[in-house]
Amino acid sequence: MKKWQLKKLEQLRELKKDKEMKTDIAEVLLDEQTIQNKVMELGKKISEDYKDKNPVMVCILKGGVIFLTDLIKNISIPLELDFMSLSSYGDTTKSSGVVKIKKDIDVDITGRHVIIIEDIVDSGLTLKYINEYFKRHKPASVKICALLDKPEAHKTDIYIDYKGFKVGNEFVVGYGLDYAQKYRNLPYIGILKKEIYS
Repeated sequence: MKKWQLKKLEQLRELKKDKEMKTDIAEVLLDEQTIQNKVMELGKKISEDYKDKNPVMVCILKGGVIFLTDLIKNISIPLELDFMSLSSYGDTTKSSGVVKIKKDIDVDITGRHVIIIEDIVDSGLTLKYINEYFKRHKPASVKICALLDKPEAHKTDIYIDYKGFKVGNEFVVGYGLDYAQKYRNLPYIGILKKEIYS
């Protein structure tokens, strides 16, 4: 097979995969442009609030990566990045409530201003755990920046300093959010059809 034929075949495979993912979506909740506008707004606000503070942005893996990548492009001040990986879901749609650290931060946050970057606040239990864990490191401040907030699902009081969108109790995927490690690469946020996860 020639090079151009291989490329065409690969493009067709990608289109098929994209179509398959889209058929699993019941409804597009937030389109790409709406998300980008909000991310720009959040980036501007963080830039204003943290001028001359050199914050440490701690992204919660894996869901927060796409949000973080777009967010920092809209932040005009010096900052540092770090990553933390936790587990409370597995391949289910509900948090188990038991939080496990899979990858800890590498930066010393003592006396530093920390911003936790999260894709979605569901039960709030993971963020409560991270907040308490970070406070033991004696940072100057800890604030939360979340793209999505699901207030109906909260099981604890949690304050989100920089909030993107409020969503209902539907199971949402796309723009970093997954179900069983799929759908993260959708450029929008959609409601997953119930038959996919029930």
